[in-house]
Amino acid sequence: MLGRRKMTQKTLSEKAHIRPATISALYHETAKRLDIEHLNSLCTVLDCLPGDLFEFTPDEKKSTDDTLLTKSNGG
Repeated sequence: MLGRRKMTQKTLSEKAHIRPATISALYHETAKRLDIEHLNSLCTVLDCLPGDLFEFTPDEKKSTDDTLLTKSNGG
């Protein structure tokens, strides 16, 4: 997304009012969480939707459906 906008991480940080370290963590996919305010700022500055920036990847843990099925079956 930054490449398409010809924008550096530093510029994005300044325009979105988000710390450079946070932008770097998001860019390198090492961030543990994301504040809704940051997501709003990123989408505003980059003129995009959240789905343009992120992709949901489920954890490898048991899914909630498996847990619910096990509990309802007495297991």
